[in-house]
Amino acid sequence: MVEAYRVTRKRRIIKIIIGLFIFLAIVRIALPHVILYYANKSLSNMPGYYGHVEDIDLALIRGAYTIDSIYLNKVDSITKKETPFFSSAHIDLSIEWKAIIHGSIVGELIFERPVLIFTKEKVEPATLQKDSSDFKDLLDGFMPLQVNRFEINEGAIRYADKGSTPPVDISMTNVHVLAQNLKNSYDSTVLLPAKVYANASVYEGTLSFNMKLNPLADQATFDLNTELKDTDLPQMNDFFQAYAKVDVNKGVFGMYAEAAAKDGKFTGYVKPILKDLDILGKEDRDDNIFRKMWEGFVGGIGQVFKNQSKDQLATKVSFQGEFDQPNTDVWSAVINVLRNAFIQALQPAIDNEINISVVAEQKKEPTFLQRVFGKKESKK
Repeated sequence: MVEAYRVTRKRRIIKIIIGLFIFLAIVRIALPHVILYYANKSLSNMPGYYGHVEDIDLALIRGAYTIDSIYLNKVDSITKKETPFFSSAHIDLSIEWKAIIHGSIVGELIFERPVLIFTKEKVEPATLQKDSSDFKDLLDGFMPLQVNRFEINEGAIRYADKGSTPPVDISMTNVHVLAQNLKNSYDSTVLLPAKVYANASVYEGTLSFNMKLNPLADQATFDLNTELKDTDLPQMNDFFQAYAKVDVNKGVFGMYAEAAAKDGKFTGYVKPILKDLDILGKEDRDDNIFRKMWEGFVGGIGQVFKNQSKDQLATKVSFQGEFDQPNTDVWSAVINVLRNAFIQALQPAIDNEINISVVAEQKKEPTFLQRVFGKKESKK
């Protein structure tokens, strides 16, 4: 009797275990389809947008799922015409195991070959801000955890204006971005615990970006530097023709910048440099007289103020102040143009003079006009 009860109990336990495994298997098979249905329903019901996901794969062991072949288009409210906005070959959403070791349950996002396209819309002056906000909301819907690590591989960012003459379509390619510790899940004792690195290709040139920040601070707290080198300007002629009405026959552009902020204050500079600039040349022989006059004027200004030995036109624009009272030293920018042209050429490199420690030390310097016409303080 007792033995029969034990056998029956063992069989019941085995059946329960088998049933549990079958149930989990069914859930495992059905769950991707349920998530895929939910995702496509959400993408198709977004106001002003329409999107679709091709497939979703689960990786339960590492706490992750992968979105395959997603796209999101903007939809014109009147014509219902769709304009590409975002796409990605893969998006991997998972738990960041490094943060778990430090006691935090946060997520990480990895984008493979994403493309983000901004377009100029005459009826939507705040398109860029709106698109960025909507895109963030979309990611929040797919990722239930707070994102602590973010990475982009082989990405592209485009700007298109089909209504301009000629149509503009410029892009930044081979974009790689790595952002770490955005939720301060480790290294919590460091002033700037989060790091963002980025690099990209811009028309034979290279862009690099390095930033340390505290994203959880009440006020913006960061230290960054960025440089853009060797960008070939003639490849962007559609942009210059549409917005500046000039052709660039030859020229290389670079830009170097540093900035830091703390306790509501900020300081930094931007240093643009043009080398080997040629605006009016033999390629412009078919331009009309007014285009030639304008290009001649712009090119003449460049010739007057460029450094002849280095064949470069450059300046350095400094800025500092508080976020509610920004101050840009325009006169220093003009002086730096003259200095580069007639005294000493500005160096095409980051000056390494800005960091988080100098923000607190900054003093409100008088402007050029104040130094010239201001009253001198009497010595006591």
